[in-house]
Amino acid sequence: MGRPNASAGHAALLAAGYRPESIRASPNALPGLQERNRTKGFRMFYEPHLGHGLPHDPFKAIIAPRPIGWISSLDQQGRPNLAPYSFFNAVHSSPPMLAFTSESMKHSAANAIATGEFVFNLCTRPLFDAMNISSDALGEGISEFEAAGLATAPCRVVKAPRVAAAPAALECKVTYSMQLQDMNGAPLKGWIIIGQVVGVHIDEAYITNGRFDTAKAQPLARCGYRHYAAVTEMFEALRPTDGGGYAPGQKDK
Repeated sequence: MGRPNASAGHAALLAAGYRPESIRASPNALPGLQERNRTKGFRMFYEPHLGHGLPHDPFKAIIAPRPIGWISSLDQQGRPNLAPYSFFNAVHSSPPMLAFTSESMKHSAANAIATGEFVFNLCTRPLFDAMNISSDALGEGISEFEAAGLATAPCRVVKAPRVAAAPAALECKVTYSMQLQDMNGAPLKGWIIIGQVVGVHIDEAYITNGRFDTAKAQPLARCGYRHYAAVTEMFEALRPTDGGGYAPGQKDK
């Protein structure tokens, strides 16, 4: 088969849903979209500030799956708040630390900064509906716990409550918060909150042979668009740094 020409590639892009105005936005856009790959045909390339030309932004679908930071907190009046954040992850192991990002100053971020505390609650497949309800934009002071029909449980070190039904919860003290900036130093609406884990709660039903049984807990993750994933199976493999026990091509345990 001969190499496709530019006009044929352009037609294919249009058929796939690309907007012509986005392709014309940059003199480099169309060549980038039509970059030839030796084995997979054409590859798409775009610069985010010029637009992607797709019906939906692919960024969050590429950075996926992302663990859901189901964050509980108290406001300065002592009222509980609960909300899920998909820009969330562990950022350090010793001491254990995690971070979540709010793309505007929402209740969870404001509460965490004001009180210096928050709790991460592990969101699992059986808790999906409650988590989804807690994502609603409720008014200030209205409890997402009550709206989602969730019971609270007390924490040991921080004052904020945790989700009683969550298989695990991590109590955190805020160590750092910052308003995000773009590469030119312009302030953005988003804030990142980093917390050090000061207390860990685990439902012993999810400890198997001395390990937290992730597959049994079925933690949820956010993908792109309105898609989610649940961990239901895992595989194990050694790394080259695991005491010389690794052999390239070896079968997983």
